[in-house]
Amino acid sequence: MAKILKEIDETDRKILGELERNGRLSISTLAARVGMSGPSVTDRIRRMENTGIIRNFTVDIDVAELGYELAAIVRIKPRPGSLHIVEKMICDEPRFTSCDAVTGDDCFVCRLAFRAMKDLDGILQPFHDRAETNTAIVKSSPVRNRLPTERTL
Repeated sequence: MAKILKEIDETDRKILGELERNGRLSISTLAARVGMSGPSVTDRIRRMENTGIIRNFTVDIDVAELGYELAAIVRIKPRPGSLHIVEKMICDEPRFTSCDAVTGDDCFVCRLAFRAMKDLDGILQPFHDRAETNTAIVKSSPVRNRLPTERTL
């Protein structure tokens, strides 16, 4: 079954952009920034929540401030018969902060946060009996969780 395309207009994009930058904006401040009344903005937000465009409101935590100063991207290729076991291992290791099941040579691409380089082997060692791993240390993240938009020429 094909997924129904959910249309939004430029005003919805402005609302989403403002909420992306600061999800704690008051409705009155948000309304002023997008040039609408508070009730109209509330109705648009509610509609985007009801259609699943807005899934929830959350907080953006800087894990480095909590002592997790290092991050890595880990590509994981489970050995035959180990796919579900490896997936559970990833889900059960709380230092994996995100994980995507992907196509290609690897089955999972994960993001990992840890305190010191010496911790990395201890985190990944349990996987070595069940999977191959390939790790890249993150130097910086110039783009994080950006709302995609279409470019117009």
